[in-house]
Amino acid sequence: MRILHYSDPHIPTPLCRVPLTKWLGKRAIGGVNLFLGRSRLFVNAPEKLAALARFKNENQIDLVVCTGDYTALGLNHEYQEAVLSVKPLMDALQGYINVPGNHDYYVADTLNEKRFYTYFADTLSSDMPEYQVDGPWPLVKLIGDKVAVVAVNSARPNSLPWVSSGRISDIQLETLAHLSNDVRFINRFVLIMTHYAPLLADGSFDSRLHGLTNAQHFLDSCAQFQQAIILCGHVHKCYHTKVPETGQTIFCAGSATMQNKEGFWLFDIDHGRVRATQGRWNGIEYRLVMKSTENLTYDTDCHR
Repeated sequence: MRILHYSDPHIPTPLCRVPLTKWLGKRAIGGVNLFLGRSRLFVNAPEKLAALARFKNENQIDLVVCTGDYTALGLNHEYQEAVLSVKPLMDALQGYINVPGNHDYYVADTLNEKRFYTYFADTLSSDMPEYQVDGPWPLVKLIGDKVAVVAVNSARPNSLPWVSSGRISDIQLETLAHLSNDVRFINRFVLIMTHYAPLLADGSFDSRLHGLTNAQHFLDSCAQFQQAIILCGHVHKCYHTKVPETGQTIFCAGSATMQNKEGFWLFDIDHGRVRATQGRWNGIEYRLVMKSTENLTYDTDCHR
């Protein structure tokens, strides 16, 4: 089983297409940040995503997962561009699984108008719908006989410009504990995915203004799964770190398209083991980073 994990493509959008009625509050500040330079960091995102789709096709990827932040301001036309840009990634043999990021839920109108659920409706069906307690979350996909993916939503609108934190609802976290005891998870390796990184690369918690406010509660819930890793994005740096108390590993995919920081993770799961290899953009295409040249290939036993 080969699984491609990418995140935070932030598909660019011309600011002239933003309706005047949407230039209010936090979105106005976000527009200024885009104008002052942030948008240039993602200007080639569609071309890079096309290259990532070619990588998928050339490397026999079975499943693609994205941990959110398709957009910058959460607007309808951004969602339209995002769906077009990632559509070539959605035809993997075992499907495509995603969660929203904080930019996809940028302010309240994105949630009120259910834009993520509208544009990505085809990706939100669950193989265990009885566990969907908060909209479509947690969303479960059973892949073959040995792998499962559990997706939980940590994104929420933040009205204050200086706040970009996230939170996983208590009912989702309670449900994770019930999922871990379901007999259908016996002998399955589980990938638990959400947008916000529960720990940074150095093993510390992110700030309360930027990070997952109930990160410890999330990690405690994940610890109920005996064979699991955690996938995330939000932090635009590709890294992996272990949870000290449990030994479970967090893989942050960073951003697949941010200039000079492009990356992703490729997981090979076979015979009770998972091998994670980082991918990078070389200016022309995405390539895997070889362990012989850089110590970025990670091996772990599924059964800890």
